[in-house]
Amino acid sequence: MVEIKNLNGDSILSVEVDTLEGANLRGADFKGADLTGANLEGANLEGAELEGANLKGADLQGANLKDANLQGANLQGAYLYKANLEGANLQGANLQGAHLFRAYLQGTNLKGAGLEGANLKYANLQGAYLYKAKLNGADITGANLTGTILD
Repeated sequence: MVEIKNLNGDSILSVEVDTLEGANLRGADFKGADLTGANLEGANLEGAELEGANLKGADLQGANLKDANLQGANLQGAYLYKANLEGANLQGANLQGAHLFRAYLQGTNLKGAGLEGANLKYANLQGAYLYKAKLNGADITGANLTGTILD
């Protein structure tokens, strides 16, 4: 069960995590929520608050996470194929083994993020901030690294 709050912190809806495919959750507050294995495929999470949320193994394929705050979130093994993370804050997030194939990460803050073993094939990392990001074993084949800041 996930409780969705508006920007004022008021509870607006409680839902089962497996019912969020394609949901419009723009600006929703999931701070610290346990969304392990949740199906959020195609969901609109633009500007959502997901700081410290557990999204381990979650399906976020094609999801819109533009300008979302995922600082310190656990996205280990999450499926983010073609997800839009433009301008998102992923500082200190755990993305170990995450599937970011063809993901849009333009201008994303990945400072100190754990990307060990992540699949970043053909991802767009243009202008992304990767200072102190851990990239051991990450596959960046064909990724757009134009203007990426590494140090």
